[in-house]
Amino acid sequence: MSTQSTEPPVATTPPPAGGDVRDPNSKSAAKKEAKRLEKEAKLAAKAAKATVTGEKKVKVEKEKKEEEPAFVNTTPKGEKKDLSEPMAAGYNPLAVEAAWYDWWSAQGFFKPQMGPDGKPKKEGLFVIPSPPPNVTGSLHIGHALTVAIQDGLIRWNRMLGKTTLFAPGFDHAGISTQSVVEKRLYKTEGKTRHDLGREKFLETVMDWKNDYQGRITNQLHRLGGSYDWDRVAFTMDEKLSKAVIETFCQLHEDGILYRANRLVNWCVQLNTTLSNLEVDQKQLNGRTMLNIPGYDAKERFEFGVLTSFAYPIEGSDEKIVIATTRPETMLGDTAIAIHPDDPRYTHLHGKFAVHPFVDRRIPIITDSIIVDMAFGTGAVKITPAHDPNDYEVGVRHKLEFINILNDNGTLNANAGEQFNGMKRFHARVEVVKKLKELGLYVETKDNPMQIPICSKSGDVIEPVLKPQWWVDCKPLAEEAIKRTRAGELAISPKQSENDWYRWLEGIQDWCISRQLWWGHRCPAYFVKLEGKEQDANDGKNWVVGRTLEEATERAKVIANGAPFTLEQDEDVLDTWFSSGLWPWSIMGWPEKNPDLENFFPSSLLETGWDILFFWVARMVLLGIKLTGKVPFNEVLCHAMIRDAHGRKMSKSLGNVIDPLDVIQGLPLEQLHQKLYEGNLDEKEITKAKAGQKKDFPKGIPQCGTDALRFALCAYSGGGRDINLEILRVEGYRKFCNKIFNATKFAMLKLDETFVPEPTAKPTGNESLVEKWILHKLNIAAAEINQQLTERNFMSATNAAYNFWLYELCDVYIEAMKPMTDDSSPITTRKSAQQTLYTCLDYGLRLLHPFMPFVTEELWQRLPRRPNDPTPSIMVSSFPIHDDGFVFADADKQFDLVFSTLKAGRSLAASYNLQNDIQFFIHLQSDQDAALFEAQLSTIVALTKGCKSAKVVRDAKDVPEGCGSSVVSSSIVVYTLVRGLVDLDVEISKCEKKLDLARLNLQKIAKVESQVGYEETVPADVRLANDDKRKTLEAEISTLELSKEMFAKLK
Repeated sequence: MSTQSTEPPVATTPPPAGGDVRDPNSKSAAKKEAKRLEKEAKLAAKAAKATVTGEKKVKVEKEKKEEEPAFVNTTPKGEKKDLSEPMAAGYNPLAVEAAWYDWWSAQGFFKPQMGPDGKPKKEGLFVIPSPPPNVTGSLHIGHALTVAIQDGLIRWNRMLGKTTLFAPGFDHAGISTQSVVEKRLYKTEGKTRHDLGREKFLETVMDWKNDYQGRITNQLHRLGGSYDWDRVAFTMDEKLSKAVIETFCQLHEDGILYRANRLVNWCVQLNTTLSNLEVDQKQLNGRTMLNIPGYDAKERFEFGVLTSFAYPIEGSDEKIVIATTRPETMLGDTAIAIHPDDPRYTHLHGKFAVHPFVDRRIPIITDSIIVDMAFGTGAVKITPAHDPNDYEVGVRHKLEFINILNDNGTLNANAGEQFNGMKRFHARVEVVKKLKELGLYVETKDNPMQIPICSKSGDVIEPVLKPQWWVDCKPLAEEAIKRTRAGELAISPKQSENDWYRWLEGIQDWCISRQLWWGHRCPAYFVKLEGKEQDANDGKNWVVGRTLEEATERAKVIANGAPFTLEQDEDVLDTWFSSGLWPWSIMGWPEKNPDLENFFPSSLLETGWDILFFWVARMVLLGIKLTGKVPFNEVLCHAMIRDAHGRKMSKSLGNVIDPLDVIQGLPLEQLHQKLYEGNLDEKEITKAKAGQKKDFPKGIPQCGTDALRFALCAYSGGGRDINLEILRVEGYRKFCNKIFNATKFAMLKLDETFVPEPTAKPTGNESLVEKWILHKLNIAAAEINQQLTERNFMSATNAAYNFWLYELCDVYIEAMKPMTDDSSPITTRKSAQQTLYTCLDYGLRLLHPFMPFVTEELWQRLPRRPNDPTPSIMVSSFPIHDDGFVFADADKQFDLVFSTLKAGRSLAASYNLQNDIQFFIHLQSDQDAALFEAQLSTIVALTKGCKSAKVVRDAKDVPEGCGSSVVSSSIVVYTLVRGLVDLDVEISKCEKKLDLARLNLQKIAKVESQVGYEETVPADVRLANDDKRKTLEAEISTLELSKEMFAKLK
């Protein structure tokens, strides 16, 4: 959009019919030709001189444009920005976004506004408990998506007049945070947590937490999240820790939480138990050599194979062959299973095999569940302490459970003297080697399979027996399914809802113990009776307590008068156990208080689909159990952000993006430098640098918060993945620039004397284009509200974008230029100004949920309506459908005018006309003629390079030498091209278009001539066909006339 105030000339006196104002023999044309020849002569002389002298051309450097000085925010923190100075020459996101956030916060706009009775307002309540980011590190672009969506909904609902609360907080993230701090400690000081001791190490982790909580808070400020910061929570705060202890104790008292010695997923690298959800399954298609964390980088171990070997049968020369994918686990075998009906092994029922490496007799048992006679040899080795299926066999047959693995991944004494202390995968190699030496090895062959991998460390998971605390999830899941099906919880998109039911229906018990130091220590105590041997695995010897005093009183019952001591469990609780209480623990539960009463349950839980089960499901299970309520009314799962190539964000790939780098921009060298802040080794840093150089050869461009938020919402159309391209974000920065410049230009039209009307209600003085833009504004408002209600952010942003760019900027602001000239009647001028003001005011409000900063900056520059004390756009009213803005007839009429001028533009462009364009619009009806006569100045204003436009009622009045375009059966637009085109080419074009039009007409005629057409084809289809036929007939007639006209000119 041009911001120049010079309007195109209006054709007040059209040239006489048939007149050629661009006659090639005119004085003007002769002048131009003389200039052209003079320029050519100069160029020829210059070239000749260079040939004679042989001198090289000296490059004259262009004078560099003076760079604007870097923006410095001079607004004192919390004070309102001074906008008394004129608007800047161009849009600078850093300048525009400065100061507003602190002012919003200082004004209390982020706090929930209650009704006069202290309760949520009658307009409604909207609460989002922000998913607490982990304090492991800074936010990445995925978090920016979360903020863009959630804050967009909060701002929209706030502007709808509702009481809103956006509750912020942070998650201690037990495993991840402890792991990252341990890595940093070893990298910087060469120390482990054990060197520091528990207390000192926890102080170190708390320092890390405070540092990164500060960094993340700054990022959330920059992203514009309108959180109520007075309510900020941390999962290990005293208030939330009290909720964790209460939950543990309640569940234990109700028999839902119990202690048992069962198989768990053990991560050697992290030295802790993991839940099934924290374990990924890596698919192998056959033999694969892998490097494992904790081993030399050059070492590779064999996976994806089936190794067969033989066990000698006790008291005979016979052997029985079994196969395994984990040869080292044979050191823990306590049985060999065969099918009771397998005739090959009937003679072995009740016999024993001899273990070749340890002094152990291995019983041969019969089991029809674990054994498939047709698979392999029909014999299966059983390792109850290291395999989930074998565990069940061990329980059924009361087998011995022998653990061969230490927590650090080495084998223990149960594995035999020659393997004791050996690392597990070294033992794998050694076992096969020893089997070969004993002649017991049979073969190794490819075996497509999955192996369990720790999602945090990448280590291979080991199933091991551990006494842990477990939650019985089945009864909780049954209630959650029932409540969801009853409509108490809505989950979108649909795919996530399907996943929800599938996971809950197959739910397993949840192991909540973690062998870490950072986290909530289990409020459970082992009652150690003096002088008595007890099984620490037995839950009967344990008590739980909200306080040590409560635990002591319960222990006295167990001790029954005997002296005892209490030993608190060293383990901490799974992070998801505490974050699973988030929506009600941040409101003060288990205490009853106004916050819990007013703001729980929440309205919406918005998060990534990848933690639907980790977190969302557990909140629902625990929420119903502890509070009797589903903790939120709606779950919205957003997509996973990937890079432009569709790859998952990964530090080692160098494609993890800090949202601040997109907001501020970052040169490539500084992007490289940030890699050294993490725990990557040199090899990974080199790889990451290469990835950064490929994706961001010039670094990341400065885009600003508004463009980033808008882009992320525009990407959110309901899919499961977003392939983010920074260039698209940069494109929305240009959109911000368009809004900025459009408002700046519009402000010139709203001079110092302008005063907005008390209301936006139309006055009745509006012109056609004003009614049209108000109607379009109304449609955009209704559409955005509808799409936000349906959580379709892509469509909502699209509606806002289209209104601003294609309707307000491209049409109305251009069309109103002649209407606001000094020569225009004062009524016309004032009406155009009032309409412009309404469009800017409401248009900025429509954008505000997506673009909070630029909309506030521009809205504050607009004058206020009389008696309107609204201090900020963020607490103004959001536009909704208004019957007073419905101008359906005007919309239809101007759309007809606009489609005609677009046809004219395309026609002019097809002849490469860029100036002195003249349009002749042939109209058949009096109604259309009157409409277009009144809109000629608008057609000229909206067509760049247009000199004049004229309505003609008779095709004979169209000047000879015109190109044409059929708009409809009754409207044809012409433009003068005589002397500017090759006539033979134009005749050929006409013939080709005629052939196509006649072919399409034949198709329509064939359809309309079918038997029973009138009776069987719906009326609206017949009407559309009739309209197509008439338009094609008009097009054929026009093309025939054009062809004839071009032929006469030859």
